Amino acid sequence: MATNIGIMDSAYFVGRNEILGWINDRLHLNLSRIEEAASGAVQCQMMDMTFPGVVPMHKVNFDAKNEYEMIQNYKVMQEVFTKLKITKPLEVNRLVKGRPLDNLEFLQWLKRFCDSINGGIMNENYNPVERRSRGGKEKCVKGSSKISKSLQTNNMHQPPPVTTSNKKFGPKQAKSHAVGGGSNSLAEVQALSKKLEDLKVSVDLLEKERDFYFTKLRDVEILCQTPELDDLPIVVAVKKILYATDANEFALEEAQECLNQSLGLEAEEHEAKIKL
Repeated sequence: MATNIGIMDSAYFVGRNEILGWINDRLHLNLSRIEEAASGAVQCQMMDMTFPGVVPMHKVNFDAKNEYEMIQNYKVMQEVFTKLKITKPLEVNRLVKGRPLDNLEFLQWLKRFCDSINGGIMNENYNPVERRSRGGKEKCVKGSSKISKSLQTNNMHQPPPVTTSNKKFGPKQAKSHAVGGGSNSLAEVQALSKKLEDLKVSVDLLEKERDFYFTKLRDVEILCQTPELDDLPIVVAVKKILYATDANEFALEEAQECLNQSLGLEAEEHEAKIKL
C-alpha cells in the first residue's frame, strides 16, 4: 500500500478538477469546491468503498458543519487508519479549517492510496447513496445540499413564459429586467471568485515547490562548505553552478570543464607515480 508518498510524488500534481471529478464519479456527488470535503465524511466513504465493511458508516456525520462535528468524522478516519496500519498522519486541526490547499493535498494522497489498492477500478457493487443513507433517508454531503439550493435559486430567478395575458409594460417590466441583470451579476461574481480560488491554490502549490527545491539547494551548499570537502574537484564544480549569476548560461559547461581538468590532472599524477 502506498501509505508513504513523498511531497514531490506525481500524486501531488493531480489538479483540483480531477480530484473533484474522482469524488463525484465514485460517490455520486456534486462537489464544486475542494473545501466542501473538509468535514471528513467524503474521505471516510472513500475508505469504505476501498475497504468494504471496515468503516463504521453509521458514525460518519454527512451533515457536519461545525468543527467539533468534523473532528468526530476524522476520529472515525483515524480508527480506520489504525486498524489498517496506515501511518499517514491526519492533520485534523488544519483540515477542519476548510483551507483549499490542505484539503487538496490530503485528497491527492487519498486518491493515490485508493488507486494503489484497487488499481483505480471502481467497485461496481458499491452503492454510495445507499451507504450514506440512514433509516432510508439519505444524508446528503454538504456539497450536495448546496447544489440543490443553487438549483432552487436558479429556478426562482428564471422568468415565467411571456403570454398575451401576463405580458405587461411599465415599471413592473423594468423591475423584472433589473432582477435578471442582478442574477447575471451574481453569476459573474461567483465565476470570478472560483477563478480567484483556483489561482490561490496554484500559487500555494508553486510556493511549496519553490521552498522544497530551495531547501535542497541550501543543503547542498552547506555540504559543499565543509572544510574537508572544500577543495575536492566535484565540490568546486558544484559551487560554480550554485554561485553562477543569472546571466551566465555556460555555468554547467564551465563546471564540467573544471571537473574534467581536475580529473585529468589526477590521472596524470597517478600514471607518473606508477612509472616511478
